Amino acid sequence: MSITAHQVVTLHYVLSDVLSDGSTRVLDDSNARAKPLEYLHGHDNILPGLERALEDKTAGDELRVTLAPADAYGIRNEDLVQEVNRASFGNAVLEPGSRFQTEGEAGPQIVTVLSIDGDIVTVDTNHPLAGHTLRYQVNVLEVRDATRAELAKGHPLPPGTEHSKVEDRKVL
Repeated sequence: MSITAHQVVTLHYVLSDVLSDGSTRVLDDSNARAKPLEYLHGHDNILPGLERALEDKTAGDELRVTLAPADAYGIRNEDLVQEVNRASFGNAVLEPGSRFQTEGEAGPQIVTVLSIDGDIVTVDTNHPLAGHTLRYQVNVLEVRDATRAELAKGHPLPPGTEHSKVEDRKVL
């Protein structure tokens, strides 16, 4: 079965950051956790560039995908580095590199503390991987039709749940 919209795909991956000298640094490895990724194809569950690369692949396929920043977490925008008052963080312990989830204009976002100078905290609201070229090594393990419940929710449901039973699978 080929990967197309409305299918649940299970895969293992190794995600690496491509450094300026061309070398790579591993950021995440689903194999090391022995927990594959499961996502609903065509429902914005993964990066668009990775999803396009997986289209029409089948179980057993292995591929390497390099994503430019525009196809991954976007181009870094220096306008997203801002100064805010320390009081905005309440009693939180702050140090450079600390990350917090806040509500942004487009929904939840991660804020990284860059520096602290008295009551002024410089934060970066760019995604931590914005501006980075990413490389995925992917092994497709399984492709199956999504259930009606999964399609309604927009993501795979945990195995064994009432709504992930084979009888509920939508025939496309």
